[in-house]
Amino acid sequence: MADRDYEFGADVDATGREQRDDYRLTARAMARVQTESVEPSSLPELPARSLDCQIRDISARGFRLVSAEPFLVGALLPTEAFLGKRPEPFRLMVEVVWCRETGEGFLSGIQIVPSDNTDYLEWMEAVAEALVRS
Repeated sequence: MADRDYEFGADVDATGREQRDDYRLTARAMARVQTESVEPSSLPELPARSLDCQIRDISARGFRLVSAEPFLVGALLPTEAFLGKRPEPFRLMVEVVWCRETGEGFLSGIQIVPSDNTDYLEWMEAVAEALVRS
């Protein structure tokens, strides 16, 4: 993904007022969201279930996801975000803030939750760097 793939996004309500506190980037990126986990005591051949989604409208604190299935509002979901030229995905814990059906599937507002053993700080740095370049 080239730097030119990013641009500032805007989200306004019906009155034309901005709804966001942070600057956002519009980018084409992907995420793999773990929708069902496996119990630690279960058989090792039972894989966790995941859903591949498009990421849209990125900020340091979250992004939007386009998915084929809805997400439960309030759900905490382990997610791998594939962004830019980084060869490895960002491992993140995310919370579903809202979800609605659209003509292309489901659109969800996702907030990144600071969590141990994730790439939370690296994600924030990568988004800040992309904002500086745009």
